[in-house]
Amino acid sequence: MKLILKYLFLIISIFLPFFSMAQTFNVGLSGNYPPFGFLKNDKLSGFEIDVWNQIAQRTNNKVKFTTSNFSGLFGLLETGRIDTIANQITPTTERKNKYLFSQPYTYGGAQFAVKKDSKYQKISDLKGKSIVVNLGTDYEQMLKAYNAKHQYNFKIVTMDTGIEQNVIIGHSASFVMDRASILYNIKKFNLPIRLLEKPFNSIQSAYPFVKNEKGIKLKKLVDSTIQKMREDGSLTKISIKWFGADITKSPN
Repeated sequence: MKLILKYLFLIISIFLPFFSMAQTFNVGLSGNYPPFGFLKNDKLSGFEIDVWNQIAQRTNNKVKFTTSNFSGLFGLLETGRIDTIANQITPTTERKNKYLFSQPYTYGGAQFAVKKDSKYQKISDLKGKSIVVNLGTDYEQMLKAYNAKHQYNFKIVTMDTGIEQNVIIGHSASFVMDRASILYNIKKFNLPIRLLEKPFNSIQSAYPFVKNEKGIKLKKLVDSTIQKMREDGSLTKISIKWFGADITKSPN
């Protein structure tokens, strides 16, 4: 009997840490960034939602989504109110100095788009024109850097939402967004928009974590899960569902 109890306690001591690791991932996102994360019938839907639901399922955990304006998401991360951000975050050098990042899970590019019947055929045709971009996003910084490099004297306008409509009604000549989202919106909403030239900046996205013990553990867990999803084709399947193409692999 004592021997049985001894082995029982041994088994419990081995597996208890695994049970205690069960948790709820608190994932932040803007909730207005289709097809990555958006509200549909008062319920969050999209690529990021599907990815994180599968990460939670594969790790026997739960996931809670917290929405906020993009500009406020990093504040929520730093104060511990969310565990990571699922909003196509680019791991820039500045951000890498401050946060831990998962392996990249999507690859894309920043691109100009214009009204379908506009006269603009090249990016250089937009010199001195009003260009709208989402406030606080990586694309705002990319656009500013591109503008400074080429000295196009763009009049850069920032908005939280509605940049496509801003161009359609003629308030701005063009908007800048990731290629995948532009193509998705044109197809889904039949927008009178077209791409202008090729992407001017290649990007990859990853999940950021705070640089502490919890962040280190979460990064390792998410990395291993994403890798398994990549290897068994699940990540590609989710991408095809939302984009009709695989944006989870590097084009190089």
